[in-house]
Amino acid sequence: MVLVGLVLFCAVGVISSFAEEQRASGSARMWEQLISGATTLRLPTGFLKAMPPDFVQFEFDDLRTYAAEYHPGEHRMVLNRTLSFHAAGRDVRPLTTMTPKELEVLYHELFHAYIDYLESREAGGALPGPEQELIAFAREMQVCRYREVSITPVVQRSYETEVRYLSDPEAWEALNETWAVFVGWAIWNQLEIEKKGGRSMNETPQLSGEWVSRFRRAIEAGELRGYYVPQDPDERRVTQKRFLAPGSQLSLEESRRLMKQVLGLPEKFIGAAEKAVGQVKNISVGRPCPVVAS
Repeated sequence: MVLVGLVLFCAVGVISSFAEEQRASGSARMWEQLISGATTLRLPTGFLKAMPPDFVQFEFDDLRTYAAEYHPGEHRMVLNRTLSFHAAGRDVRPLTTMTPKELEVLYHELFHAYIDYLESREAGGALPGPEQELIAFAREMQVCRYREVSITPVVQRSYETEVRYLSDPEAWEALNETWAVFVGWAIWNQLEIEKKGGRSMNETPQLSGEWVSRFRRAIEAGELRGYYVPQDPDERRVTQKRFLAPGSQLSLEESRRLMKQVLGLPEKFIGAAEKAVGQVKNISVGRPCPVVAS
């Protein structure tokens, strides 16, 4: 009986290991498909290629609210079945068949995966220089910019604001969501502009100028801002999310870092965007923390 039990235990272990390997190889295959599709659509791929192909584990489910959800720590990306081939929940649909809105949400979540990857590697200096600089900058912004924020208690009345002092997890989530909102916004607008213009945005001054104009209008309207989930249980009974106010939206320096490292925009493009929004009243410069003399 002991021998039979041992054999069964080993067999279960082998089957479990095989299933995990199959899931990992399937996720790696889907990752390559995503990068290939993004390349075809002229969407950013540099930050995707920085991650190992098997870092993100893909699953499909019947999501009710969003096209995709990322679960940091678990490195798990849950996609709506509608994003799978023939809605079968096995392989991701070609990106060329997705709507701009679906791609906006997908890139929003892919950016969360990228930050999750940087977090998992930030200790011990395992990251290459640019990635290490970005995660270090994010930590500075977490402390210097997102610990004290303005929120809109009533989302529909953005002019009514309150100041909140956030915990470390709340500040980190507010930063992550704000940055991901910008990345998703950038993708949606690129797709819309290139669809209308029929050419590459980066290589056509007229189209890049249109993107810059949209960026300025978004900043003026205070659209590029995220949210956080309150840690206080009593506050969560009132609301599940606290949205940042326009005054705490994406800063100029944050937008520059993301345009360069995540979106892969040319320096000339970035310079034009900075110039366009530099005089907007409700955008913060967002420089790194001042160094305190000892």
